[in-house]
Amino acid sequence: MSWGTELWDQFDNLEKHTQWGIDILEKYIKFVKERTDIELSYAKQLRNLSKKYQPKKNSKEEEEYKYTACKAFLSTLNEMNDYAGQHEVISENMTSQITVDLMRYVQELKQERKSNFHDGRKAQQHIETCWKQLESSKRRFERDCKEADRAQQYFEKMDADINVTKADVEKARQQAQLRHQMAEDSKADYSSILQRFNQEQWEYYHTHIPNIFQKIQEMEERRIVRIGESMKTYAEVDRQVIPIIGKCLDGIVKAAESIDQKNDSQLVVEAYKSGFEPPGDIEFEDYTQPMKRTVSENSLSSSKEGKPELKFGGKSRGKLWPFIKKNKLVSLLTSPHQPPPPPPASASPSAVPNGPQSPKQQKEPLSHRFNEFMTSKPKIHCFRSLKRGGATPEDFSNLPPEQRRKKLQQKVDDLNKEIQKETDQRDAITKMKDVYLKNPQMGDPASLDHKLAEVTQNIERLRLETQKFEAWLAEVEGRLPARSEQARRQSGMYDGQTHQTVTNCAQDRESPDGSYTEEQSQESELKVLATDFDDEFDDEEPLPAIGTCKALYTFEGQNEGTISVVEGEMLSVIEEDKGDGWTRIRRNEDEEGYVPTSYVEVYLDKNAKGS
Repeated sequence: MSWGTELWDQFDNLEKHTQWGIDILEKYIKFVKERTDIELSYAKQLRNLSKKYQPKKNSKEEEEYKYTACKAFLSTLNEMNDYAGQHEVISENMTSQITVDLMRYVQELKQERKSNFHDGRKAQQHIETCWKQLESSKRRFERDCKEADRAQQYFEKMDADINVTKADVEKARQQAQLRHQMAEDSKADYSSILQRFNQEQWEYYHTHIPNIFQKIQEMEERRIVRIGESMKTYAEVDRQVIPIIGKCLDGIVKAAESIDQKNDSQLVVEAYKSGFEPPGDIEFEDYTQPMKRTVSENSLSSSKEGKPELKFGGKSRGKLWPFIKKNKLVSLLTSPHQPPPPPPASASPSAVPNGPQSPKQQKEPLSHRFNEFMTSKPKIHCFRSLKRGGATPEDFSNLPPEQRRKKLQQKVDDLNKEIQKETDQRDAITKMKDVYLKNPQMGDPASLDHKLAEVTQNIERLRLETQKFEAWLAEVEGRLPARSEQARRQSGMYDGQTHQTVTNCAQDRESPDGSYTEEQSQESELKVLATDFDDEFDDEEPLPAIGTCKALYTFEGQNEGTISVVEGEMLSVIEEDKGDGWTRIRRNEDEEGYVPTSYVEVYLDKNAKGS
């Protein structure tokens, strides 16, 4: 099968078909190019996705990746990054092996096609020229023959006419002979041109056109083969990265299989274990025996002989209230929880001889006051409001024992690493100094003395600091005797071997990582033994007076935490009204309590208040 013999008369159709083949090739090139763009875009999006979920350095997220599930997720992100790299490889290989190669081939194909069809058109023009010459000689021969016939007929007519002179007849005869000669010449010329045209036409249809069409056929077949090879390359480029992509997926599966739920649970224990013991049972409180207290017993700062006993049930003997001083705690526990009574209706205090009476209610035990305190928002928050804005203690005493032990251990390890680093630097400087001593031309040994002394001083400082943190660590672990109660109260340290502190503060609860969150807890418990509580804070100084006040009306303090006053009595103010309608006052430096703010006229000392 040959286009030269089968399609000898389909020059125009072949021209259209070959142009369509080039268009198909260019369309395939465009397809591959768009595929490479998609691969690059997909790889970029995968990399951005992997980068987006990577843990940020020096952040809390980085600490979370100690869990096996998070480690597996991190491995998945890394494998996805490699997976994206394989898509970039696909794009690069398709561009270099298909797109660039085919674009160059298309240009060559266009040049070859142009050359072949140029030769075909040239052959067509040549045969058309020969045909025109043949037609021209044929028309000339036909015209000469007709002219010769007319000349012969004219001669015969003249020769038959007796009236025509002999000269005219001779002239007609010569004219007829001339026309016959011209016809013979035209015949010979037409015959020659016809033979030559037939020869050219045979060569055109049997030699030139078949050769040209054969070249066009071979060109088209090469194009078809080339596009098929490109499609194979297209598949091979994908197949080459499949093993690596499979390894990436195997890595993800392996990371998923490495997840250990038990290990993660243990890490949660290590991260949040406080080291406290669970609270003990609550002792039974007998309410059948009424609490009989006088006004002086209800005051807050009576003498030690008349000091009220704070009773809290439970087995938490020896426990201390953390972070809050005695006078502030007692003020929170014993502050009246009902609204103060209104002042007398009369404008003059004398109109009511005995003054207004505080609303009477049954006296409640101090444990009830404590329960109300634990379920209500105090004015002074536990520890956080006192420490807000302050720095974290150096010994991490603000943390629970277990978390404090971990922080101290980490600090000791970091210091040991720094000591090792400084020691290596000192050894290097010492060796360099020895080299300078042996070879003075290399440098001055004295120039290293300052640096050596500085490094030695740093090592000594780091060792002292390490000893300090090791002592704190040994104290937490029970290897050293506990510090004094005063030092523990200053640093807020938790010690389970002596007096344990509370596990939570109702309103400001301490989180395992040292931060504090203000959240209410209805289940928080505080068990403080009254004797230990008083012994712990016996050395506390009373609150200073911030002013004076005058009783406008007589008030009988019948509720727990209140104090009775007489109209016209002058007293000291130690705590002004916080918005609840009660003012804390003191009488004779040994008796203090709350009275309604509307019952007294307060004169605050600006200097004392400012200080």
